[in-house]
Amino acid sequence: MNVNFPFQFDGTGGTADPLADYLNQLVEQVLFTSPGERVNLPDFGSGLLQMVFSPTSPEIAAATQFTVQGALQKWLSGQIKVQSVVASSVDSTLTVTVTYTPLNTGVSQVQTFVYGGNG
Repeated sequence: MNVNFPFQFDGTGGTADPLADYLNQLVEQVLFTSPGERVNLPDFGSGLLQMVFSPTSPEIAAATQFTVQGALQKWLSGQIKVQSVVASSVDSTLTVTVTYTPLNTGVSQVQTFVYGGNG
């Protein structure tokens, strides 16, 4: 287990795990970066933000989830194993729930990301 220096506590009173926060940030970075946005990595990202502007249908949602899961597997396969991705767009709010297992711990993590809206 990695320990922060200086020693820190998380919200539950346990020791803070900087790797968990780092992986969470990596997942978020892949999700909300559009392909072409990075100069040296033009295919980095997932294209997820286009979902906000596309018509909603079960087919579009399935295709988006498949694309996002593929992007996570491509860019983060050395750190995590992606179990599932669920994306939904309601009005101007995009909600994505990613279930993954960090390779170093083997303990499943569920992260929900919200983009847009009034929040």
